Amino acid sequence: MLETSETSLPSSATISTKPETSRLNALLSAWMRDLMIALGIAAFVIVFLYQPVKVEGTSMMPSLDDEERIFINKFVYHIEPIQHGDIIVFRYPRDPAKSFIKRVIGVAGDHVRIDGGRVYLNNKLVAEDYVPRAYEDNGSYPEVVVPPDSYFVLGDHRNLSRDSRDFGPVDATYIYGKAVFGYWPMEKVGRLR
Repeated sequence: MLETSETSLPSSATISTKPETSRLNALLSAWMRDLMIALGIAAFVIVFLYQPVKVEGTSMMPSLDDEERIFINKFVYHIEPIQHGDIIVFRYPRDPAKSFIKRVIGVAGDHVRIDGGRVYLNNKLVAEDYVPRAYEDNGSYPEVVVPPDSYFVLGDHRNLSRDSRDFGPVDATYIYGKAVFGYWPMEKVGRLR
């Protein structure tokens, strides 16, 4: 006969799962706290600093394509001025429910004119390497002096763009961001210029 030894537990002893349950609860609690902090930071960044937007239309080609996804910086113009060459996002002056994206050519006080498609800023020809020959417009536009707190803007695809040649200089109050970074499609990921 084979004898087996049996170990018996005292009647007051029980197997406890409380340490494992409390460890799991602590882990879930920490994970939820971290998730809430991350969501709060993301919401702050999107609401106050950067906003993802989709370009609609071809007026900024080849710099920005139709359906391209970019980030705009909504805070930058609180700490630095808008400059020549910036790509800005603004509410369309004739219908503020729509947004436009264009390049700044002239700032307040600048003299801007277009002669045979060539842009002159303060009587100097502007070198526009971002406007390919196929996208040039041969039209002319009489000289204007950009009013205070306003900006003269043009699309890079000159013969397909509605811009300051159509609706005049854009008042600073309509401008709400600077296009800074492209993130889709992948081949165009990078800083915008």
